[in-house]
Amino acid sequence: MYLYIKALHIIFIVTWFSGMFYIVRLFIYNTEASEKPAAEREILQPQFRVMIRRLWLGITWPSALLTLIFGPWIWYMLGTTPAWLGVKLIFVILLYLYHFSLHQLYREQMRGIFRFNSQKLRIWNELATVFLFAIVFLASVKQALSWIAGVVGILSLATMLMLAIRVYRKLRNKKG
Repeated sequence: MYLYIKALHIIFIVTWFSGMFYIVRLFIYNTEASEKPAAEREILQPQFRVMIRRLWLGITWPSALLTLIFGPWIWYMLGTTPAWLGVKLIFVILLYLYHFSLHQLYREQMRGIFRFNSQKLRIWNELATVFLFAIVFLASVKQALSWIAGVVGILSLATMLMLAIRVYRKLRNKKG
């Protein structure tokens, strides 16, 4: 039974992360559409709102909830709490806080409020990548992971992602 529950947990983690990665892309496209001429905006934004609503409410939220069900179930079946799991749970809590921040952005975009420009949303999107790396490495490597190497690795990843966003912005500005 344990392996079935673990498989379901992994499946819903994957769909949850997929939803979080893609929802921010849709937020970016919707934000950029708000800056287009009225004729384009009137076509693009209703379509983006439909796509955003279906992804967020039909895939991302259910996956987050099912992850929250199957994760503790696995923990219960383990019967113990290894040290690495405590650290992983901190990242998971931070991930749910990130998810709630995306829900706030969802609510705003559904009302036509665009608090952040597309560049800031691109940066916000990469936070999920940092959480993904941290959680997967903690769950996979477990005790063998050096905490110092892990922190350095996460900080290096975040730095590389920020540099990549800057390079991308420069390339976009040259084209546009």
